[in-house]
Amino acid sequence: MTFKHNFKKVLSATAFAAALVVAPAANVSAATNDASSTQQSATATSQDQQASQDQAASQSSAANQSSSTSTSSATSTSTVKKTTKKAKKTTKKSKKKAVRKVAKKTTKKKATKKAKKTSKKSTKKTTKAATAAVTASAGQSQATDQQDDAAKKAAEVAAKKAAAKKKAAAKKKAAAKKKAAAKKKAAAKKKAAAKKKAAAKKKAAKKSAEKAAKYWIAMRESGGYYTARNGSCYGRYQLLISYLGGDLSKKNQERTADRYVYGRYGSWVNAKRFWLAHNWY
Repeated sequence: MTFKHNFKKVLSATAFAAALVVAPAANVSAATNDASSTQQSATATSQDQQASQDQAASQSSAANQSSSTSTSSATSTSTVKKTTKKAKKTTKKSKKKAVRKVAKKTTKKKATKKAKKTSKKSTKKTTKAATAAVTASAGQSQATDQQDDAAKKAAEVAAKKAAAKKKAAAKKKAAAKKKAAAKKKAAAKKKAAAKKKAAAKKKAAKKSAEKAAKYWIAMRESGGYYTARNGSCYGRYQLLISYLGGDLSKKNQERTADRYVYGRYGSWVNAKRFWLAHNWY
């Protein structure tokens, strides 16, 4: 009867030890989902295990005392001890594994957070730099556009000024050319007038000289009488009567005398010159 009672106690201790093995495994499974609760659960489990181990040790001690009379009871107690030791080892290993996993997850979270923060900071910095570059480029482009507009306006003003200057120069040149042409025309006109005047004067002088020479010869030949006669010569210029063709009029004498002199001497002046040399013409 005592053996059966002791064996039941051993079985109860074995079942309790198995429960202790299962309990830490459940706690370890929960620890993988949440690091903080796992650590707390592991701590609580450790305390429970410690209490259970103390109770199991106490019960094992009692069982050892109760089963000292039986070899089978001693064997069962040894098995319980081994199981308890194995459960402790498994619990410790699971606890370390859970702690490492939590530490790894925490480190990964920290690294991810740090990477995100660095990436965000880098993106912000890049965006700021890009915005500054775009702003600078826009400012530079605007400044370049303003410079181009200013240069274009200056070129247009210079072109207009040059065109106006060229037009004024052309106008001035045309005016000078027109003035020179007018002056030349006036000079030519004046020269022509002077030439005409000189020609007229010369003609008048020639006419006067011709008239004077004609008068001089008439006075030498007949004393100026249209009826003077000297042998076969008759009239104011003492022409042969045959030259007059039977017309002894003043008009015919003048016409016949001019025809004779211009035909033979070219002018009355030349006829006078010949008369002075030969005393006749």
